[in-house]
Amino acid sequence: MTDHQRPARLPTLLFYFSAILLLTLPLAVLVVRSGHWQQGLLLYALACLLAAITALVLTVLSVLPRYRQQRKRLLTGLACALPGTLLFLSVVAGRGDYPAIHDITTDLSDPPTFSHAPSLRGPDSNPLDIKPDSLGAQQDAYPDLQSLRSERSANNAFRHALAVADKLGWEVTWQDADAWRFEAVDTTAIMAFKDDIAVRIRSTSDGSVIDLRSVSRVGVGDIGANAKRIRAFQTTFAEDQGGQL
Repeated sequence: MTDHQRPARLPTLLFYFSAILLLTLPLAVLVVRSGHWQQGLLLYALACLLAAITALVLTVLSVLPRYRQQRKRLLTGLACALPGTLLFLSVVAGRGDYPAIHDITTDLSDPPTFSHAPSLRGPDSNPLDIKPDSLGAQQDAYPDLQSLRSERSANNAFRHALAVADKLGWEVTWQDADAWRFEAVDTTAIMAFKDDIAVRIRSTSDGSVIDLRSVSRVGVGDIGANAKRIRAFQTTFAEDQGGQL
């Protein structure tokens, strides 16, 4: 092999490496969905990070005159590395300054409790005990999360809350119509993580007050997912102003 032919090996190796990283992404999702979420997330994060690095190297090489003849192979490898790179950038950009908590509620002084969820959560799931440190961290991170007050009667608010849960795609796993309480599970789209939600409604002199609690089964932090879920519920609940009795 002559010297001018040797540079062609690097683009080829990078192409195959980026293709392997592309195939690793769905494999990591399958590992997470199989129950090995720690190993799956580690594999997923590693594949995304390596894809971003590989994409950078491929971009640099593609503009070098030395690799002009292999530019097509370099760009093909870049296309394979692009999904992982975009996922890496979305995670980095979306993390924000979120606290390392996974238990969020609208009522810090008297959070809703779970009756049925403990029987659904595995032995390796996060505990459902209220942690004062977590409540303090939530107060600092999400001061906007408050109880939702409505002019609806408690009975009407309970029925409407169930309809909202169904609209959001939650699976209602337990309900007590007499106490105006229910529990649900929300499953994330890609990794299929299951988070438990408790909804509690109380009657007031001018209507009702609705409180929620959303808890991740696994992981230390939730990157804002539980707070986002509660906001989505409150927004959807308030959209329909009809049928207040």
